[in-house]
Amino acid sequence: MNKIITASEAVSYIKDGDTVAVGGFGLVGCPLNLVEALAEHPVSDLTIISNNLGEPGGKGLGKILLQNKIKKGIGSYFTSNMDAVRYVKQGILEVELVPQGTLGERLRAAGAGIGGFYTRTSAGTLIGENKESRVINGKEYVLELPLFADVALVKAKKADRLGNLIYSKTARNFNPDMASAAKITIVEVEEIVEAGKISSEEIITPHLFVDFIVERRN
Repeated sequence: MNKIITASEAVSYIKDGDTVAVGGFGLVGCPLNLVEALAEHPVSDLTIISNNLGEPGGKGLGKILLQNKIKKGIGSYFTSNMDAVRYVKQGILEVELVPQGTLGERLRAAGAGIGGFYTRTSAGTLIGENKESRVINGKEYVLELPLFADVALVKAKKADRLGNLIYSKTARNFNPDMASAAKITIVEVEEIVEAGKISSEEIITPHLFVDFIVERRN
């Protein structure tokens, strides 16, 4: 199976009402070409799982936000984009705040087949309200559930034609966890090489998690 497709072909797999995980920490590690293609794709009522919703002025996911394609955001740091803050205040956007470590672990749990985990993060806070908790060794822990996506849009440095991935430094961020948490995983890469050209010791995301590959435009 040839996994290499265009960005426009890739985003055609995203449907109205889908939950879409998008990698990145700010714009670092965000699959910007795929996000641009999503801006051209007629879709609505998306739930976006991402650390944040782009940056002001329509940068990254901020462009999708201003198109009113996002119904709900699940992430950690929405205040980096004041457009998102404005939309929340206006009742246009629903948000679910998730601490960054918990966000990564919920995604990892989805990919690893873990039904849930207990963490001290958010215990005794508004985020932890109405969630199951238990006392372990005298301290309160909150139950967090796995976070699944219909589609993941991730960014990697290099892929082989099978879809084995390596990442660039901190641009790795949430991308590997998202790749394993989705029904369909689409990766934007800077370079595609032949199978066997990436050492098995370098591979972070194995090809079995990757459905489609898009080579980044310069």
